[in-house]
Amino acid sequence: MNHAAHVRGVIRQGRWASHTSGLASDHVQGNVVILPAAEACDFLRYCQRNPKPCPLLAVSEPGQAALPALGADIDICTDLPRYRVWRHGELVDEPTDISALWRKDLVTFVIGCSFSFEQALMEAGLKLRHVEQGKNVAMFRTSIATEAAGPFKGPLVVTMRPLKAAAAIRAVQVTSRFPNVHGAPVHIGDPSLIGITDLSMPDYGDAVEVMPDELPVFWACGVTPQAAIQQARPEFCITHAPGAMLITDLFNNQLASF
Repeated sequence: MNHAAHVRGVIRQGRWASHTSGLASDHVQGNVVILPAAEACDFLRYCQRNPKPCPLLAVSEPGQAALPALGADIDICTDLPRYRVWRHGELVDEPTDISALWRKDLVTFVIGCSFSFEQALMEAGLKLRHVEQGKNVAMFRTSIATEAAGPFKGPLVVTMRPLKAAAAIRAVQVTSRFPNVHGAPVHIGDPSLIGITDLSMPDYGDAVEVMPDELPVFWACGVTPQAAIQQARPEFCITHAPGAMLITDLFNNQLASF
């Protein structure tokens, strides 16, 4: 499934409810946060203060399910494989369609996703183990605090990809070109320095083995807002399920800064 509109159609029909890593690989994917308008201003400031994990691709008008800047036919209520519904900071459901929950005051935020730079990494000849194994990328909560805005605060969440040293250097060069989808890594090497105790036990996604001749390479992750939502405890919120992204009509190369 390589065409964005086709993949969204399959998702909309309920025929795909898994992670989107490797799907429509030429296209930009986005993390999603949907909040009532009363909390939207604080969350917008949170994203602006934490651009590494929260690079904004689009913000909707209240009540607008369409995102014309990202795709002509996008319906945010149906076009993610799986959603998470939060009430007062507690996860209460993981539906595949949120049409019945939609409200006129809801504002959608779409945040850049590291899946978008994976194509550039692979085109540079770098092998990504989770893609080869058909897994979701491994994600970890760290001891690094994000900058608060109103009630929104919490730890930085990162993705991890194991790479040999030379490949890690090349990955820094490649992903630096994509600041709108997290850019260069935030850490390379010893995971304990950023508060991660066990790479075999990710907080989200699937574990992948790190070989003895490899380094774990960590990028900021758009699941970070979910940790902030747990802290802020808004009365109602919807997010993507980790790894289950919105696939847009934008092409990854459109986001390259040089």
